Amino acid sequence: MLFLGALGAYFAAFLLYPVGFMLRRAFGADGEFTLRYFTLLLANPMSRQSILTSFALATITTTLASCLVLPLAYGMTRWRFAGRGFLSTLLLVPMILPPFVGAIGLKQLLARFGSLNSVLVELGWMDPARPVDWLGAGGFWGIVVLQVLGLYPILYLNVSAAMANVDPSLRESANNLGATGWRLFRTVTLPLILPGWFAGAIIVWIWSFTDLGTPLIFGYSRLVPVQIWDSVNDLNTNPQGYTLVMFVLLLTVVLFALGKRGLGGRRHEMMARGHSAGAEVPAGPWLTAAIWAGAGVVVAAALLPHLTIVAQSLAGRWFMSALPDFWTTGHFGEVFGHGLTGSSIRNSLFYASLSALIDLVLGVLIAWLVTRRRIPFAGVLDALAMLPLALPGLVLAFGLYAGFNVDERANPRLDAFLDPRTNPTFLLIVSYSVRRLPYIVRSAHAGFQQVSVTLEEASANLGQKPLGTLWKITVPLVAANLVAGTILTFSFAMLEVSDSLILAQREQHFPITKMIYQLMGRIDPSSPSVASALGVVGMLILLGSLAVAGKLMGKRLGQLFRA
Repeated sequence: MLFLGALGAYFAAFLLYPVGFMLRRAFGADGEFTLRYFTLLLANPMSRQSILTSFALATITTTLASCLVLPLAYGMTRWRFAGRGFLSTLLLVPMILPPFVGAIGLKQLLARFGSLNSVLVELGWMDPARPVDWLGAGGFWGIVVLQVLGLYPILYLNVSAAMANVDPSLRESANNLGATGWRLFRTVTLPLILPGWFAGAIIVWIWSFTDLGTPLIFGYSRLVPVQIWDSVNDLNTNPQGYTLVMFVLLLTVVLFALGKRGLGGRRHEMMARGHSAGAEVPAGPWLTAAIWAGAGVVVAAALLPHLTIVAQSLAGRWFMSALPDFWTTGHFGEVFGHGLTGSSIRNSLFYASLSALIDLVLGVLIAWLVTRRRIPFAGVLDALAMLPLALPGLVLAFGLYAGFNVDERANPRLDAFLDPRTNPTFLLIVSYSVRRLPYIVRSAHAGFQQVSVTLEEASANLGQKPLGTLWKITVPLVAANLVAGTILTFSFAMLEVSDSLILAQREQHFPITKMIYQLMGRIDPSSPSVASALGVVGMLILLGSLAVAGKLMGKRLGQLFRA
């Protein structure tokens, strides 16, 4: 019970309190409930345009990602061909870097004086005085492309897992009744995979709607996240930030509720799923080549911004030319040798390591209580642990920043410890921990379900206490799940964007992502290359982490990205 009390206090202080604080500021005026701020928000032309543009961005991104993923997942689960496992791994590679860092590479490729236009000018296919704006509409379509290529793996993990679970006998029965091709997919396969598709699509939609870093790199301000970012500095005088954040939060809750209600009422249960191998058909040489070509184009397009970042990190000078004028490794020397950039790596390692350790302890105990102990309100505890999946990072970061802006005249000690304006270390660790807790809970929960409870009962019969049984018996049996979940929490915390951009206000506390954004805003011509070198460091860390986690969890890795 003591642990439950401490856990409740943790969630109350760092999850429920920030949300409640924003609710009070968004709906309150002199202690009274009011909707006046929302009326003013909708009356503001800039706010209306930002909301509509964000809706369009998220909807277009999710639609295009779905159109990309459905044929990929169908091909990868329906046919058996040489190199399928390797190709499936390649399709997940775009997860190694947040879209906002990839924006640096995409800008270098598609800007008016970028590499693509330089190649076209050299070939004589473009007038150098009239370069094409490939990013389109001030960068809107560049954001769409980057988000689709960066977020489709999340949708792919869910859709491919759903397709692999479809009972092949259902397709065989439909074939016997004359359904083939598109009709078979539309009437049998698609209804069965809708829950899996929605689980990934809702995360992609919300992620796209609340993405802050990518628009900032492109300088595109007509979006809700950027408007919230701009309002951070005048929280005490302008309620628009609170109103926008609550709008995002309410929108998220409504989307999840409608989705669960709409799909939850549809029952597409299968009596007994046949062995997955029964659903696979050997692919001939031409079909194998077609699948490799299609998936290869997607992977190449998704990796191109990342490869450009690598090239930018090694570029001595790169302007109005297809390739850099010369190459150098000096930017990596600046990253590790310069005080601020070097400290950003150390800061990120420190923040991410502590947050992963907190998540490991909390995740194991929460999963153990939910699966092994009969406690009151177990469902509430599980829901609280999963809530951050439905809570955009932008919302939580804004709530923590606003809620812990302590008046230094009231309590100087509390101010120094909690106020992000003074030192954001504590809140950054907490925010990283809260945001990634569901990953380790899901991972531990899956491990506990696979371990027979009889082993723990035998330990109890021999006199071992519950926590002793957990530590000596259960934890070693689920070690692979725990290691994989901890690695994921660490790696994604290393490159967390919204929390880092909003909470870190002083350079000595900047993590990697905030330092990259800071470098991109400097006039120094070498700054983009140094920022790219930082991005490469983060990319390598995340790539290694995902490789280890994928090795340990295999196909179960996709379960961590389901809402």
